[in-house]
Amino acid sequence: MKLFLIVLAGLILEVFVWIGVGDLVGSMWYVFFWFIAAFFMGMNLIRKYSAGLMPQMQQMRAGQMTGDPALTSNLPKILAGFFLLIPGLITDVLAVLILIPSVQNIFKNAMMKTMAKRQQAMMEKMMGGMMGDMNGMGGGAQGQSPFADLMRQMQDMQQQGGSQRQDSSIIDGEAREITPDVQKIEMKD
Repeated sequence: MKLFLIVLAGLILEVFVWIGVGDLVGSMWYVFFWFIAAFFMGMNLIRKYSAGLMPQMQQMRAGQMTGDPALTSNLPKILAGFFLLIPGLITDVLAVLILIPSVQNIFKNAMMKTMAKRQQAMMEKMMGGMMGDMNGMGGGAQGQSPFADLMRQMQDMQQQGGSQRQDSSIIDGEAREITPDVQKIEMKD
């Protein structure tokens, strides 16, 4: 019910702002054409930055991947594109604010904290009390749970993921040189 009232109040406010700006610039048609242009800009932002979003989101949800810098840098831009799709000047101003790099950093930090809390809650729910005192990691906690070492490693990885950026295009592995077999073509007379 609260969400419905917030959306309704936002819609009414958008209409009043649309009328006010239309009177200020002299014609409602300018505002209408702005909405059309903003719609196409939003579509382009969403298309550009959401190309590989779904596989990465599924991997993060499955717990296979921590916060990928490419994903966390693209989500604010996708949200800005969504706000540009919605006809209204207030949502367009919010979209422009989200496109500012410092606001994107604030958004990314908040998003990473939220995702870390959700992942921690999910792990606690999955382990269901088997973990004992996870924060203390005393000798008793390691003896009680076979998953204590695994959980400690996962928490260390999460903490390292927030402090240092990892490039998602680097793949760990080994490389070796292969010398190709060169065969010469003989000319027959």
